[in-house]
Amino acid sequence: MPIEQLREVLIDIHPYITSIHLREKQKNARELFQAVELLSKDIPLSKIIINDRVDVAFITKVLGVQLAFHSLESGKVKKAFPQLKVGSSIHSYHEGEEAQLNGADYVLFGHVYPSHSKPGKPPKGIEELTRITQLDIPVIAIGGITPENTKPVIQAGTSGIAVMSGVLDSHDPLSAVKSYVNALIDGDGKSGKFI
Repeated sequence: MPIEQLREVLIDIHPYITSIHLREKQKNARELFQAVELLSKDIPLSKIIINDRVDVAFITKVLGVQLAFHSLESGKVKKAFPQLKVGSSIHSYHEGEEAQLNGADYVLFGHVYPSHSKPGKPPKGIEELTRITQLDIPVIAIGGITPENTKPVIQAGTSGIAVMSGVLDSHDPLSAVKSYVNALIDGDGKSGKFI
């Protein structure tokens, strides 16, 4: 969705969520910088996490950066930019071990459930998620998570959930976010995070 439209949604929902992962892979550094500038008029920089672009994350002084398998190594990013919170996207226990050893602050694991954004790819499931949460690093679950299936995700030991289409594809994003927050509380995820 256009950044202006996203901004309108985020203005309403940001009080209820912990972080906003700005995942604009098609934007170049300048466009991403401008997007953060626009969002920062109404949304605290301390809630924004930039996907992959360490340079933009550093210059804009946002909360942190989310690294993918093709990104810079989390340890190198942490050493050069200690002020940034560094997340690492993982798809296996081994990748989680590597992220932990490399100094990532948290891992984003998925996709847990079937997801429209990953058609044809089998989900990792709750059993694998439970295994990942045995690592000594906070785990944020992503992929196919709805308010109805949040409780098992939290009970698997995660530190929180990440949702995109469940909120942004909703006809009422604010109500959708509130449903997720209630599901986190009902799942005993009182301290769980929602990004």
